[in-house]
Amino acid sequence: MEDFEDDPRTLGARGHRRSVSRGSYQLQAQMNRAVYEDRPPGSVVPTSAAEASRAMAGDTSLSENYAFAGMYHVFDQHVDEAVPRVRFANDDRHRLACCSLDGSISLCQLVPAPPTVLHVLRGHTRGVSDFAWSLSNDILVSTSLDGTMRIWASEDGRCIREIPDLDGAELLCCTFQPVNNNLTVVGNAKHNVHVMNISTGKKVKGGSSKLTGRVLALSFDAPGRLLWAGDDRGSVFSFLFDMATGKLTKAKRLVVHEGSPVTSISARSWVSREARDPSLLINACLSKLLLYRVVDNEGTLQLKRSFPIEQSSHPVRSIFCPLMSFRQGACVVTGSEDMCVHFFDVERAAKAAVNKLQGHSAPVLDVSFNCDESLLASSDANGMVIVWRREQK
Repeated sequence: MEDFEDDPRTLGARGHRRSVSRGSYQLQAQMNRAVYEDRPPGSVVPTSAAEASRAMAGDTSLSENYAFAGMYHVFDQHVDEAVPRVRFANDDRHRLACCSLDGSISLCQLVPAPPTVLHVLRGHTRGVSDFAWSLSNDILVSTSLDGTMRIWASEDGRCIREIPDLDGAELLCCTFQPVNNNLTVVGNAKHNVHVMNISTGKKVKGGSSKLTGRVLALSFDAPGRLLWAGDDRGSVFSFLFDMATGKLTKAKRLVVHEGSPVTSISARSWVSREARDPSLLINACLSKLLLYRVVDNEGTLQLKRSFPIEQSSHPVRSIFCPLMSFRQGACVVTGSEDMCVHFFDVERAAKAAVNKLQGHSAPVLDVSFNCDESLLASSDANGMVIVWRREQK
């Protein structure tokens, strides 16, 4: 990776997942101290020595944990236009949202039955490229090809604020700063990332930087001190984020593959020393899902391994499973142009494929688990959203 400039700041504290209780975390920490020295060097994922985590997962295999009973519901209100993003609300089992290139966003409720569309958010004049839930789920931020960012109230679907892009360009992606949800980062078609204050609608001073191409993907680490941005020319940049001011400092650049668009970046900061190294999951139109290790506190990336999928042109996305730290092994999920949802065990040396869900009739663009992994949502290029129900053991 390339160096840009040195910054004396370091990233001390680790992030933690909100779904882990304090008692569970302390129990894991006690167990980790006992087994830490026996673990293989450079391990990234939970090992079979983590008895506390295995007990919480029921000591079952990943294949058993990620067996699905079938479709729970199909949403088709956006049929004929691609749904590039689908997301469950934070720490929520039954609230789901998806955005469409038809210019709208749907807020859905899965329980009580039957599942319903609560609100359809309209206002963008062109396709909605991305959206994000705030930490408390009371606000959504969306970006659109019409060159605007909109702030929405999730309770009633009101548009609270419309913010035009500073460069007058198509807005292609967005993410909340995880610690300060008053700040949102957006990426645009003129190669720029901007840190925006959604209360004032203004850019944060020092909160802009230029990439080598159209900015397609953004992801923070859990503490919010590192930001990664991917562009359509195959580069991933890391930025140091000043928590006090919102200033971005460019740190590292990785060329994943020259000319291959980076369509998805997903970061995971492990919650304990049984899996002490942060990781990044990347889709980059290479017909591979790429897993990188974050090797320092400036966001330097080292390729750990890859998994075969079909992706040559569509903006396919992937995720880490939310309860990964409680499993023997560790699972990631990705869309694919073969119209399937693929599950991989990132710890398994051979035959990493864990499961494959078939049911879509177009390339699968995005996937999202709810907080307890009982439901998985997937969206495709024809506008179909399928909610899958996991088998209950």
